[in-house]
Amino acid sequence: MLNTKLSPEQISLYHEQGYLVVKGFCTTREVDKLYQTAINDHAMRNNALDVNDQSGKKSKLSLWFTSGNDVFGYLTRSQKIITAVQQLLGDKARVCHFHSKLMQKEPKVGGAWEWHQDYGYWYKNQFMFPDELISVMVALTPANKENGCLQVIKGSHKIGRVNHGFSGEQVGADMQMVNNALKTMELVYTDLQPGDALFFHSNLLHRSEANLSDHPRWSIISCYSLQSNLAYNETSTSWRTPVDVVPDDAILQWEAESLSKADFLKKENDPALKETGWEQEVNT
Repeated sequence: MLNTKLSPEQISLYHEQGYLVVKGFCTTREVDKLYQTAINDHAMRNNALDVNDQSGKKSKLSLWFTSGNDVFGYLTRSQKIITAVQQLLGDKARVCHFHSKLMQKEPKVGGAWEWHQDYGYWYKNQFMFPDELISVMVALTPANKENGCLQVIKGSHKIGRVNHGFSGEQVGADMQMVNNALKTMELVYTDLQPGDALFFHSNLLHRSEANLSDHPRWSIISCYSLQSNLAYNETSTSWRTPVDVVPDDAILQWEAESLSKADFLKKENDPALKETGWEQEVNT
């Protein structure tokens, strides 16, 4: 991208529909380097978590908090991402990197993700302000209807937080409210090519089908918060540490460390998977 800033029209569209697709956000060379690192870095593979959907199919994800000096850190700290995130969240405070995760849906076996809002998870981290949280997905392989691309309900971020309960090993939204949203708003399949970016609000309802195709669907999703957003049940420190921004060419030009230095999430430490009591009241 020659111009890293979003246009006023793009910013308005994000606030109206709860998401924004930016085509060609990363170059082919950047995507190739990211994808090859994802495949070949042993730390990424060794720290992958299996997450079961309702049917027992597994999706793999590797989640880490601190955005470091590896190639993924250079992406998540890049000028183009942080500039766009700051524009969409506003300039009330500086942008912090909460966490990033590599999503790995393998052909035929990659499981579904149930309807949820990201804030349905992060509510358990006790973040106070959902409007100051955002996720950025960058596609590393094609994402389409056949291999289980992300589905979103356009405008559903305006509903506010929906109650969430357990759905397999995932946290799923109350299906009564999801069905109400589907009657009221448009369902959109976000078809992405490698390098396309999807920015979406923490209260946007979204899901994805299992990957029953012959092709993998890999993506990186980075989650950001403003420093003004407090989290009262989060033990990591990345969420309150302003991002040390690097130039966009760092992804290709700078020497990159291994992800072995990353502070990966362990499944037993995830607050989203711990019961709080109110999950039993949710219709999933």
